Formats: sequence, C-alpha cells, structure tokens
Amino acid sequence: MAPTPAGTARLPAAVGPVELSEFFAPQHTSSEVLPDPEPLLTNLTRGVLEVLSGQREVDQLARWLTEDAYRVLVTRANLATRARSARGVPASRPVHAILSVHHSSPADGVVEAVVIVAGPARTRAVAMRLEGMDRRWRATSLALL
Repeated sequence: MAPTPAGTARLPAAVGPVELSEFFAPQHTSSEVLPDPEPLLTNLTRGVLEVLSGQREVDQLARWLTEDAYRVLVTRANLATRARSARGVPASRPVHAILSVHHSSPADGVVEAVVIVAGPARTRAVAMRLEGMDRRWRATSLALL
C-alpha cells in the first residue's frame, strides 16, 4: 500500500462524528502511567499563591489546569488585584512554607489532595483534584481555603 500524502489521510468507514470528537477529546490516563503527583501538588500550590499575590501570571499555570479551574483562578486573581489596588498595597512575593501534603486516590487516574501552607499571618489550605489526561496530571478543581 502506498503512503498517502499529508492532509489526505483516510479515516475508517466506521468512524463517525461522535467517535471522531471522542478521539480528539482529552484521553483518560491510568495512574500506573502517570508520575508521582506530589511534586506537581507542591509546585502548583506555590504557583497559585504567587498568582494571587500578583507575582506570576495565570497563563503560566494554564498547562496544568483544565478550563474550569483556569477560569476560577483568573477570577480569583482579578479580585485579589482589585483588592490590592483599593488598599494601595503593591504586589509582593509571598513568603509561605508548605507544611504538609495529604493526597488520596478515589479512582484510577484521580488524586484528591490538600496542601497545608503556613503564611506570615495565617495557615491556609489549598484543595485540589488532579486527573490524568493525555499522559499527565491536570488540576480539574482548585480551591484556596
């Protein structure tokens, strides 16, 4: 069989519009294939705190967030920027220490975690849900408590 030129690949006759959209949608990945989630949990927590303090752009974290989690973080970052502006406080680098990371896996390819962070004024928790998509972890839910 001769190779087909680029852009003229043929799909099998059984592939319909529903199957095609499923083919290009994010693919679920098993936990066995994914790396240890703890480094991502700590780094993503640091990134979120830097975004909310005005030291990092939200776009820098987009690779590790789903669209819904990204929108929530953008909204929260905009509110934090407005609050700093109303008080006349400049953006400053956050000084936080990660005290502990607790995570569990309720299903294959899913990790739910809480990262406890100590700041200068108070201790906070960052709750996250990671799901394996396209052979990497992505945060589908994110909450700073």
